[in-house]
Amino acid sequence: MSQQKTVAVMDLGTNTFHLLIAQGTAAAYNEIVHKSLPAKLGEGGINKGVIIPAAFERGMAAMQQYEQDIAKNSVDSIKAVATSALRNAANGQEFIDKVRVLTGIDIELINGEQEATYIYKGVKLAGSLGAQTSLIMDIGGGSVEFILCNADEIFWKQSFEIGAARLMDKFHQVDPIPASSIAELHFYLEEKLAPLFKAAKQYKVESIIGSSGAFETFAEIIELDKRNPFDLKNIKNYPFETSELIAVTDKLIASSHQQRKSMEGIVSIRVDMIVVASLLTRFVMDTLKVATIKLCTNSLKEGILADML
Repeated sequence: MSQQKTVAVMDLGTNTFHLLIAQGTAAAYNEIVHKSLPAKLGEGGINKGVIIPAAFERGMAAMQQYEQDIAKNSVDSIKAVATSALRNAANGQEFIDKVRVLTGIDIELINGEQEATYIYKGVKLAGSLGAQTSLIMDIGGGSVEFILCNADEIFWKQSFEIGAARLMDKFHQVDPIPASSIAELHFYLEEKLAPLFKAAKQYKVESIIGSSGAFETFAEIIELDKRNPFDLKNIKNYPFETSELIAVTDKLIASSHQQRKSMEGIVSIRVDMIVVASLLTRFVMDTLKVATIKLCTNSLKEGILADML
């Protein structure tokens, strides 16, 4: 019997709870379980700083399901981290306490800086970084992390509380999203992301790397539209054709809920949030004038995994 370590990582995000159980070493690990559940913790209360009862229950149910998955796979160590929604909710601690009582799982609240560092480690693990300066962009439901870096180091990083659930709640009330709301959103992003644009002036950003999430949806729609077989599980890095990315985000921004719902490649939890995620992506591309973009399917959980193994 091999003495390889088996670890379980949980990334408890604002929209989705992820579980990754893996065995091996950081450089070569074998995924045993890789699951995502739509906990939608931010639904209905994200900008009010509270987890509403229905979301609280969904989160609990997801954690109990993950506890069963972990029990079935004799795991050596467990790490569960929570980000924006639990960080900022008045009843976030209550959720953490209840999870400990019901499942025995200790949830660690991490701040935006720690989140950005783990995302960097996850993207680096996928071999996505080279010598030139890249901007990693991770659009979560609650927060968005930006990391200016190369394969050797992080030059600058910051987490902004402008995740897709927050932006949708603020700006996407009418569907399709009206031009006036897009203009308001742009104005808001210009103000909020001023520190990013200032930092980017110091470093020549050669490419943008979209870490999982919305970027996976963009890639999936593009490839399925071309009738290509596409399985995210087999992909670590995917270079976008800029014209295709622009076309797909244009289409998403102009679409209605019903149109998005019928598009192949959008998981149900992202059907609505993908609109503000598209607007945010395009805003950053346009402001920085960067046309080289790729998807990296690794993110926070793989970064934690790299540390644990």
